Amino acid sequence: MQVDLRGRSALVTGAARGLGAAITRRLAEAGAMVWAADVREGELKELARKLGEDGWTVQPLVFDIRDSGQVASAVGDIWNASGNLHILVNNAAVDVSKPIEHLSAEEADRVIGTNLLGPIHLCLENYRRMIKQGGGHIINILSTAANRTWTEAGPYSASKTGLRAFTHTLFQEAQRDCIGIGVTGIIAGGMETQFILERFPDADTSKLQDPAIVADTVMYALSVPAGSVVGELVIVPRNEPSWP
Repeated sequence: MQVDLRGRSALVTGAARGLGAAITRRLAEAGAMVWAADVREGELKELARKLGEDGWTVQPLVFDIRDSGQVASAVGDIWNASGNLHILVNNAAVDVSKPIEHLSAEEADRVIGTNLLGPIHLCLENYRRMIKQGGGHIINILSTAANRTWTEAGPYSASKTGLRAFTHTLFQEAQRDCIGIGVTGIIAGGMETQFILERFPDADTSKLQDPAIVADTVMYALSVPAGSVVGELVIVPRNEPSWP
């Protein structure tokens, strides 16, 4: 997608690798000043270094989105430094692939905290500011798990289903509160990233899509003229086993 984001600022979570890194690159290449957030400090700084060598502006931020205090501090720093934030991409996600019988409370808390509460924290901190700013765009990365479930994915499916419901509600409230704010949920199918391959090393990669394709879908959502907004997009491999 050819989108001109010069003069715009963006925040991407889970930016150090995989889909987050692909989204960060696309936004930077379009001219945005990107705040790249993750808890993986080493990988995050390496991404920022590589993109900086290519001439793009990326500022690494290390904080845990599960902690509302850390989120408030980081978002405050962004707005104080930039004076604005035009794009928020809630991409960070984790999973624990275990039967519920063997799942610990700590593991469930980590998945729900990262995948659902983290994006909510970020929306709460930025949405109010975007209203005062008069516009912006929030993109929440969802999953086919928001539409159907499978075994060993209880907290993950619950978190993505909850985030989809929150996204739909935020979309409706933005239509009421500030017509300049776009809200988009992107339901992404299986991707060839560490997120999949670290948990399922024997996965058939021919059935997975390149994360760059999903990053292009983010850019499409941002390309829609101001008079319209894409509320939800689905992007899956043609032989996606978990859709519909």
